[in-house]
Amino acid sequence: MLIIGIAGGTGCGKTTVVNTILNELPEGEVGVIAQDSYYKDTSHLSYDERVKINFDHPRSIDFDLLVNHLKELKKGNPIEQPVYSFVKHNRTGDTIKTLPRKVMIVEGILILTNPDVRDLFDIKIYVHADSDERLIRRLKRDISERGRDIDEVLTRYQTTLKPMHQQFIDPTKEYADIIIPNNKYNTVAVNIVKTIINERLS
Repeated sequence: MLIIGIAGGTGCGKTTVVNTILNELPEGEVGVIAQDSYYKDTSHLSYDERVKINFDHPRSIDFDLLVNHLKELKKGNPIEQPVYSFVKHNRTGDTIKTLPRKVMIVEGILILTNPDVRDLFDIKIYVHADSDERLIRRLKRDISERGRDIDEVLTRYQTTLKPMHQQFIDPTKEYADIIIPNNKYNTVAVNIVKTIINERLS
C-alpha cells in the first residue's frame, strides 16, 4: 500500500489536487481519508463551548485514532472513518466503512505536524498558495457550504487561522517531498505525482 499525505494551508487547493490525481487513476484503486474526519469528539461540551475550540491547532485532531486506522489499512483491514459535522462542530456518531486500497491519500492542513502520522507516509506533498488567495477561497467555502457569515470567517481568520498557519502549518513544508504551487494550476507537479503512483501500482 502506498500512503500519500497532502497538506497545505486552509483554502490552498488540496482538494483540487486530490481530485485531479483521483481522476487520472483507475477507479477503485485509490482511497481518501480526510483529516477533518478525525477532529476529536466534543460531545461532552456544549455548542457554545465547541464554537470556541481552536480547530487549527494540532491538539484538535485525534492523531492516535488516525495512526491506528492507517496501520489497520496497511494490514489489509477495513476501518470505520468518523463523520464530522462543521455545522455542529462535532462528530455525528456515524462512520464510513473505508476499505484498504493500493493507494491511500490522506489530506488535511495539520497532517504533517504529527511525526507518527508523517512516518506512515510514503510521499509527503505540500500545496502552497498565496495567503490572499487562500482567504478568498475560505470565505467562499465557509459562507456557501458551512453556514458561516463573513464577519465570523474574517474574525476566525485573523485570530486563529493566520497565526496557526504561521506557527504550525507553514513550517511543515520542510517535511514535504514535493511542494506544489497552486496559485495557478500546476500540471507538471501533479503529473510527477501520478507517475510515481502509476509506477507503484504496476
